[in-house]
Amino acid sequence: MTAGLGLRRGLMDSLSTLTEGDLDFMEVAPENWIALGGRLKRQFRGFSERYPIFLHGLSLNIGGLAPLDEALVLAIKAFMSEHQCPIYSEHLTYCSDDGHLYDLMPIPFTEEAVKHVVERIKRVQDLLGRRIALENASYYYAPDQRMSESEFINAVINEADCDLLLDVNNIFVNSINHNYDPYQFLGSLPLARAQYIHVAGHYEEAEDLRVDTHGSDVIDPVWNLLKAAYQHCGPIPTLLERDFNFPPVGELMAEVATIRQLQQQSKLDMVAGRSKVLSL
Repeated sequence: MTAGLGLRRGLMDSLSTLTEGDLDFMEVAPENWIALGGRLKRQFRGFSERYPIFLHGLSLNIGGLAPLDEALVLAIKAFMSEHQCPIYSEHLTYCSDDGHLYDLMPIPFTEEAVKHVVERIKRVQDLLGRRIALENASYYYAPDQRMSESEFINAVINEADCDLLLDVNNIFVNSINHNYDPYQFLGSLPLARAQYIHVAGHYEEAEDLRVDTHGSDVIDPVWNLLKAAYQHCGPIPTLLERDFNFPPVGELMAEVATIRQLQQQSKLDMVAGRSKVLSL
C-alpha cells in the first residue's frame, strides 16, 4: 500500500516529527518551491531525502491560449532531477491569459479544445522527456459542451499519450454540481492510465452545490468512491490533500490510515477474486 500527504508550509513543523513508515510519499506544487533558498530550501531537502516527492503543478496553463511557459517546464525538469521526483502532474484546466487568473478554469469540451490541449501536452512531454499526468478537475460552469466531460478527458489522455491523475473528490463534487452519477462517471474514465489518486474534503455550500476546498475532512461518500476506484485500478498510490484549516497531525494521519485500510481491503478482495476464479 502507498499513501501520501501534501507537504504544505503550514504543516512542515508537524510533519518533521513523523517517523519512518508513517508516509510513503509527499506531494508539492513545484512553483512554490523551485525558487526557494535558505532555511526553507534546507527544510524541503530534509523531506525530499526521506520521501519520494510527487509534483502537482498549479500554473502550467495547459488549456490556455497564451504560449506555454517553457522556462517553467525546464525549471520543473531540473527540480525533478535534483530531488528525484518520480511524477509530475497538472490540472486539465487553464489558469492564465494576459495575466494569471489565480484559479483553475474549465476548458470547453470540444474537438478543437482537445486538439489544442493535446499539442501543448505533447510539447511539455517532449521538454521533460517523460509523460505527465493530468487531473480530472472540479468546475462550476461548463462552457460550450459539444462532448461529455468523460469523452473530453478520454480524448485528451489517449491522443496525448499521457497519464491520468484520478481525483475522486472532484468526481463527487462535480456529480452534485452537475447532477450525474459519480460511479458511472468513474467507470467511464481511462483508468488504465491512472498513475495515482487524490482524495480530499470539500465544502457544502448548499444541497446542490459543493466547493472543492481541500479544507475539511474526507466524507463517507468520497471514501466510498475511493473504494470503487480501487476496484477498477487496484490499490494504486493515493494522496490525502489538505491545503488549509489544518487539524492536529494525528487527525491527518488517521485519514492516511483509512487510505491504507481501503488499499489493504482492495488487495484482499483482488486475491479472493483470483482464488474464486481458479477454483471454478
